[in-house]
Amino acid sequence: MSDTAAQTEQTEAEQVQEPAAERRRRLRERRVAAHRGARRVLASPGFSTTLRERLALLDGADELYDLDEPSDLYGNGVVEALEDKVAALLGTEAAAFFPTGTMAQQVALRCWAARTGNPVVALHGLSHPERHERNAFSRVSGLHPVRVTDEPRLPTADEVRDFEEPFGALMLELPLREAGFALPTWEELTEVVEAARERDAVVHFDGARLWESTVHFDRPLAEIAGLADSVYVSFYKSLKGYGGAALAGPRTLVEEARAWRHRYGGQVFQQFPTVLSALAGLERELPRLPEYVAHARVVAAALREGFAAAGLPWARVHPEVPHTHEFQVWLPYDADVVGEAAVRHGEETGTLLFSRAWDTPGPGMAVTEVSVDEAGLDWTAEDVKAAVADFAARLER
Repeated sequence: MSDTAAQTEQTEAEQVQEPAAERRRRLRERRVAAHRGARRVLASPGFSTTLRERLALLDGADELYDLDEPSDLYGNGVVEALEDKVAALLGTEAAAFFPTGTMAQQVALRCWAARTGNPVVALHGLSHPERHERNAFSRVSGLHPVRVTDEPRLPTADEVRDFEEPFGALMLELPLREAGFALPTWEELTEVVEAARERDAVVHFDGARLWESTVHFDRPLAEIAGLADSVYVSFYKSLKGYGGAALAGPRTLVEEARAWRHRYGGQVFQQFPTVLSALAGLERELPRLPEYVAHARVVAAALREGFAAAGLPWARVHPEVPHTHEFQVWLPYDADVVGEAAVRHGEETGTLLFSRAWDTPGPGMAVTEVSVDEAGLDWTAEDVKAAVADFAARLER
């Protein structure tokens, strides 16, 4: 038996004996190490880099803002400059910076609830507040979320129009991450908004990743945001900032939101590093997002062709034509098996095709997210297909 085969057999034996939580923790550590050591990746998100690399994001910050101006105190100065820039980009009267999107959206929707007199928020069952915020709407803000649908797509106009109980606000996550970063068509989106307005409800966009929706909608940001009464955007996801979010909308709403931001503990003493990183993202990453979306479609098509050529029994890229620069890949294997193969592929070849964790949506199924940014632009379709072949060979070990 070769040394490699013996090592693989020992690893598999250890995995059988190791508790699942510990096995996944170890796999995550290996995946992070493989990502940092890889010569080629499709995306290099900010959270995967070192502190030194993150600090380098502020190199050239003097081109983004006059660094000889006084530092910010409780939301003035450079924070106000960022807020003005976001309002201009989204075409709204005003915007307010928040340390987190979770806080921004709770504040926005409780402000709307006070105005409409209805604390019910209609949303998708796969939306971020329902999946990742520990019932914060109801536990913290006195809101009552109701699910319009749980289907892996955005709600339809008929579902909104025919929903069985009144609601004061409709919240739409654009794109809907858990459904494959999915977006409706422009016509579908306008019809959904109109259906909500027919019910005298306000419309709020959870636009954490709204920045990259312009290619799919073929509309500028201000026109997209203009459909809603208020919009939240993130600075650290697609824009790779240190963190932070903004709530944009009518000036009276934003002023009220600032008061609630203080009450929620979001009136931070100084925020200039995070704000400068957000300005850097708007200056450097935002203009490139359409390029990333276009190349993600090349990568997605090559993945489909590569899986077919590798003879996998079943594989799916979802959506087939990505709506943004991120999408899902589904394979008919246990998530631990696929995760191990993906990490081993990176460790052994220096090329990491799948750099995110694999989850188990059902028995014998695995799903992961793929993102394409500047790091992936030099991958040709043939490069992707060759990487798929190398990855698939490790699935069969």
